[in-house]
Amino acid sequence: MNIENPLALIAGPTASGKSALALAMAACGPITIINADSAQVYADLRILTARPDEVDMATAPHRLFGHVDGAEACSAARWAAEATREIAAAHAAGRLPVLVGGTGLYLRALLEGLAPVPDIDPAVRDAVRALPVAEAHAALLREDPAAAARLHPGDAARIARALEVVRSTGRPLAFWHEAREGGIGDRVALAALILLPPREWLVARSDSRFLGMIEGGAAGEVERLIARNLDPELPVMRAIGVREIADWLHGISSRARMVERGRLATRQYAKRQYTWFRNQPPPDWPRHELPLGGAIEDEAIKLYRRALTPSNLADS
Repeated sequence: MNIENPLALIAGPTASGKSALALAMAACGPITIINADSAQVYADLRILTARPDEVDMATAPHRLFGHVDGAEACSAARWAAEATREIAAAHAAGRLPVLVGGTGLYLRALLEGLAPVPDIDPAVRDAVRALPVAEAHAALLREDPAAAARLHPGDAARIARALEVVRSTGRPLAFWHEAREGGIGDRVALAALILLPPREWLVARSDSRFLGMIEGGAAGEVERLIARNLDPELPVMRAIGVREIADWLHGISSRARMVERGRLATRQYAKRQYTWFRNQPPPDWPRHELPLGGAIEDEAIKLYRRALTPSNLADS
């Protein structure tokens, strides 16, 4: 390799073409593809999470795909530690590690580190989580106005998190974020690419893919998952499409209604990811705003070469 500790990153919303681009990079040289999608870590849902199949996984070594049992909750801290080890292993083997995924929290934890927030007092957490979102937001305006200004008034989960942190620790969430620990961003030579194709194209692709998942056996995956009687609050049970398919299997909704609800949930998720990746990553991370299409091989070569160029700036 031309530089020390190179790392390529392909990020973006669901259905934007991340996996296809990573597979195209395998033709450029020895790479290891490392999953950075919080749903694809779970073994129970290969089809519903669009995890690479056996043919794809034979193209290049794939790591952190389907390695967590659905009965467990994979935290960002756990994933970041595992990804750090896989990146080091790829380097030791003379391979370029390529992170592929759309979970911004995972990527931020890996590159920037995690905020060392102390454990939340259970009584505080229970009290905060019992508040209606409007009351929680009003309380946050009083106790952590900066956080309240950043968050949408209807974002119940993030409002509750900010409120429980300030009440339990006496410090606002921003304080803990500024004290982030760990992170490998300063120890790797990162070449990132964010895929942000046109929203209309992304919606059509998402709709088509969800229907393809249903026709490809996703309902069977959910049926087997339901049979495990897992805690409904586990991440695997809240994966996009699980609830919609479960309602259909239980006779609560029709197949047509299930497909429409699943498509809507996928669109909404893609929209949130799109907004995050447009605004949150550093501005010098290149954004690719066209569908890859026939240009995928060229983009794969560009990213591969950029990752292995000392300046990390060359595009060819």
